[in-house]
Amino acid sequence: MTNGKKYSLLDEIDSPKSMRKLPEDQLTDLASEVREFLLNSVSQVGGHFASGLGTVELTIALHYLFNTPEDRIVWDVGHQAYPHKILTGRKDRLHTIRQHEGLAPFPKRDESPYDTFGVGHSSTSISAALGMAIAAEHDGSGRRAVAVIGDGAMTAGVAFEAMNHAGDLGTDLLVILNDNNMSISPNVGALSNRFAQILSGKLYTSVREGSKKMLSQMPSVWELARRAEEHVKGLIVPGTLFEEFGFNYIGPIDGHDLPTLLSTLKNIKKLSGPQLLHVITKKGKGYAPAESDPIKYHGVSPFDPEVGIKKSTVKKAPNYSDIFGDWICDMADQDRRLVAITPAMREGSGLVRFEEEFPKRYFDVAIAEQHSINVAAGMACDGVKPVVAIYSTFLQRGYDQVVHDVCNQNLPVLFALDRAGLVGADGPTHNGCYDLSILRCLPNMTIMAPSDENECRQMLYTGFMMDSPVAVRYPRGTGPGAEVEQQMTAIPLGKASLKRKGSKVALLSFGTTLQIALNVGERLDATVVNMRYVKPLDTDMILEMAGSHDILVTIEENMVAGGAGSAVNEILALHGRHLKILNYGLPDRLIQHGSRDDMLLDAGLTEEGFEAFVKARL
Repeated sequence: MTNGKKYSLLDEIDSPKSMRKLPEDQLTDLASEVREFLLNSVSQVGGHFASGLGTVELTIALHYLFNTPEDRIVWDVGHQAYPHKILTGRKDRLHTIRQHEGLAPFPKRDESPYDTFGVGHSSTSISAALGMAIAAEHDGSGRRAVAVIGDGAMTAGVAFEAMNHAGDLGTDLLVILNDNNMSISPNVGALSNRFAQILSGKLYTSVREGSKKMLSQMPSVWELARRAEEHVKGLIVPGTLFEEFGFNYIGPIDGHDLPTLLSTLKNIKKLSGPQLLHVITKKGKGYAPAESDPIKYHGVSPFDPEVGIKKSTVKKAPNYSDIFGDWICDMADQDRRLVAITPAMREGSGLVRFEEEFPKRYFDVAIAEQHSINVAAGMACDGVKPVVAIYSTFLQRGYDQVVHDVCNQNLPVLFALDRAGLVGADGPTHNGCYDLSILRCLPNMTIMAPSDENECRQMLYTGFMMDSPVAVRYPRGTGPGAEVEQQMTAIPLGKASLKRKGSKVALLSFGTTLQIALNVGERLDATVVNMRYVKPLDTDMILEMAGSHDILVTIEENMVAGGAGSAVNEILALHGRHLKILNYGLPDRLIQHGSRDDMLLDAGLTEEGFEAFVKARL
């Protein structure tokens, strides 16, 4: 009995080893059970959904034919790995996924030996699997390495860098391109399935390699034969690009046709060198509502499988992404120079309305964070005013471009940093804990941290109107419920706001920790300052607080190390002010997944935690 239901096959499987005892003709039935289990589990607790439905057969085939965990499978992106977790001994805990102290939302090395690489971000699988293949070659173990990469993840440059390296080395490596929205090729059916079997078969490979040896002695003839082969394959399959990288391209095949998957993978296992298998899968496969709207069912809250996800009639308070989405549309109405750029985060960043209203000024560059910042820099050079809507955690991937292409040239690019701070169920890979630390050291950069919804809108306007690089960072979810003024007003550069006058202790708050500081300030009769700017700091306000209080305490939702509090310490040291200064924020460790409230509690970033911290040091 699994998940409250009886499954004739799945109940008997606690590892790939036990699954391999099944005859092949039962694997299709197993796929149906895994799909049903996934639906029943995720609909109860929420989580990533549609992608996993699309990888059921592929997951079964890989674990059935490869000797996992000795053979390495790297899943990219990690949200397609729920069936992998089900089949690797974790099905009885799937109901805890993304919850505090439950299963991680993505593959995680310390959770299972079958999770060979942590893959919360995308496009890293080929590099990691190549590294594992090189290690296997180095120690002579004979281990196989497989990277399963989604087609969206193929849009990132790092994936092509890895392929370029793998093709050059000629190391044994299998890359499986899980093409789940027909974006690369709709050419799937009996002909292409049969062609893939031929291309991966022993006869074709031996003839190909034998001909290569013979014709290589006649360069002009060999070149003609090579081009002829490319053109013949190009008539049926879109593999020329991958062949140019040095991979033997096989496919596309139907990723839900288990017999074809199994026979093709059996053939590929006999081949040496870099291989790329192109499989076509359907996101949401097996659950009609998810098949028809895979974006809606990509990540879900609990829902009734019988009726699907229903639109809530309860009016929700606007979250920070909504505030940004409204602001950028209003700003675009006023200034035609404005363009919006996002690296594949349209819905999450609040740009759906903008794309509808300003389609020619909207640029989704796919999962290519470095490019998103570089292209913004190019636009800024020629009079366009780009707004890069990007999650704090993904900005890290484009840090080099922020430094060299934006800040070094002092270009007016506005970074709207969503998901700053702790994000909740997606865990450490998605937490935006480091942006203040990595940005405040950059010349020409201005950094703002709004304390509420209205301040967020006004700061975005302030940053857009500046003629230099600006970052406005705001968290996931809703704010304290401040009334949002439609009239946009610039906030004076580098000026803080005194919110409460007290004695002895001054609490300097950066961003959305202000409410914590105000509540604790009331109980301790402390002065409370909303710092608003992380860079430039309000030096006059800091020195004034230092001169009239015994203790200064900073609070922020960023790592304490190198964060806004550290910047205050530097100001005091520079001006020779020697008084007690305390910094409070996120600790020097990874905060694990759970609800946002769970994570804040774990980090101690609560009223109770902050008050206890201050009291203990008075």
